[in-house]
Amino acid sequence: MSLNPGERKRNTAHRRVVITGIGLVTPVGVGTQASWEALLAGRSGIGPITHFDTTRFSTTIAGEVKGFNPLDFIDRKEVRKMDPFIQYALAAAHFAVEDAGIDPALLEGSRCGVDVGSGIGGIGTIEDTVRTLHEKGPDRVSPFFLVSAIINEASGQISIKYKAKGPNLASVTACTTATHCLGDSFRLIARGEADLMIAGGAEASITPLGVAGFCAMKALSERNDEPQKASRPFDARRDGFVMGEGSGLLLLEELGHALKREAKIYAEIVGYGMTGDAHHIAAPAADGDGAERVMRMALDDAGVSPSEVQFINAHGTSTQLNDKIETAAIKRVFGEGARKVAVSSTKSMTGHLLGATGGVEAGAVALCLKHQIMTPTINYEFPDPECDLDYVPNRARPAEIVYALSNSFGFGGTNGALLFRRFDG
Repeated sequence: MSLNPGERKRNTAHRRVVITGIGLVTPVGVGTQASWEALLAGRSGIGPITHFDTTRFSTTIAGEVKGFNPLDFIDRKEVRKMDPFIQYALAAAHFAVEDAGIDPALLEGSRCGVDVGSGIGGIGTIEDTVRTLHEKGPDRVSPFFLVSAIINEASGQISIKYKAKGPNLASVTACTTATHCLGDSFRLIARGEADLMIAGGAEASITPLGVAGFCAMKALSERNDEPQKASRPFDARRDGFVMGEGSGLLLLEELGHALKREAKIYAEIVGYGMTGDAHHIAAPAADGDGAERVMRMALDDAGVSPSEVQFINAHGTSTQLNDKIETAAIKRVFGEGARKVAVSSTKSMTGHLLGATGGVEAGAVALCLKHQIMTPTINYEFPDPECDLDYVPNRARPAEIVYALSNSFGFGGTNGALLFRRFDG
């Protein structure tokens, strides 16, 4: 299937990129089908934290992955070398490859790459190792500590498993990580540097230090008595985001490669944008300039006008600032047509998976395009005058979708947007 160097150079500007496999490990389900069914049903994955004792914490709820057994995907002797974020990534890669129906032999060699990042990485392993260091001494630190905790080991382990010798990298851009990994992979394939990429993000930061850090920032919802109603993007009574964990990975494939093997195609990626706020280490710019520009950039990259877009999977974190600013940015991009565009946040069900969230949401968008249905924003009960768009409240909605955007915004003022198109064969 590989093109010779001359062919790659000639076709660089024209190579189309499609999604042929989706792998999801989320708070609403282990596996793509389980997660998708839960999202369509509007089922929340938020509940009391069970990973550690939350007695002294102001927030005691999160979106934990439930029923996950790493031994279903990883050899027993290898599990102890991997922080849970790597385990989630390997499981999501398994689901994506299985879903794509691809012969694993086609992933071997230099034409398949991996780009899987994380916003925080192996924080749980770091916490445990610091405790061991102080209580038992440096000679008791595991030789697998570093390779279990560092962020690029998710990509590394996936590359090793599938013998993928193409680009092997990992972006780290806070909550925009997976979107950037997917966008960069899209460009690698479009430029002819790979034919296939396994891309997205993974996160496992529901740990004492991870939760304590966000509690200290006053960023988390404290609706501990109603966990399933705590994540409520765009609702007037939102009081902060809810942490989630898991992984969302996609198998991206050059169109000709996919057609030759008669692959099932979910959707096509046609546009990608990246911007920076240059404003604050954590808060979004009040004017929403970065969010506005990144959506325009993704549209311009594809040569698509705002009027052609039917659906946006919003960043929609359930924080006061983000939801208001993202709404204002959408209004500026779409103008008078803003209220005709459906805007939904899957974080209402999964919580915010930080560095993994863009991968899960891109997978959800691809499924929406394939099945021509919009996932809901649950817990939308009390309208906010400053958030006055169509947020697909509480129930999934069948609709004709040709183009859909997926937005991600992260700490440090880093923004990413992907534009997807329905694939009609």
